[in-house]
Amino acid sequence: MPTPAEIETEILALVAARGPEKTICPSEVVRSLDPDDWRSSMPACREVAVELAKKGKIEICQEGKVIDPRNFRGPIRLRLKGG
Repeated sequence: MPTPAEIETEILALVAARGPEKTICPSEVVRSLDPDDWRSSMPACREVAVELAKKGKIEICQEGKVIDPRNFRGPIRLRLKGG
C-alpha cells in the first residue's frame, strides 16, 4: 500500500501533467502506485486529496464544480487549484 507521501506526490504530478482546467480521478493515482490492489488505497487517496485541498494546492470537484473538501460524498475529481 502506498504511503500518504507517495500518494501526495503522485496526485500533484498527475494534476500538473493533466494541466489547468483538466481533472483526474483519484483511482488514477492509486492505480499507478498499486495496480494490483488499488481499491484498498482509495480511502487513503481521498484523505490525502482533502488535505491538499485544505492547503490550497488542489481543488476537489463534483459534476464540474469545486466543492468543500470538508463535506462531500460520492465520486470526486481532482485538479490544480484555480483550474
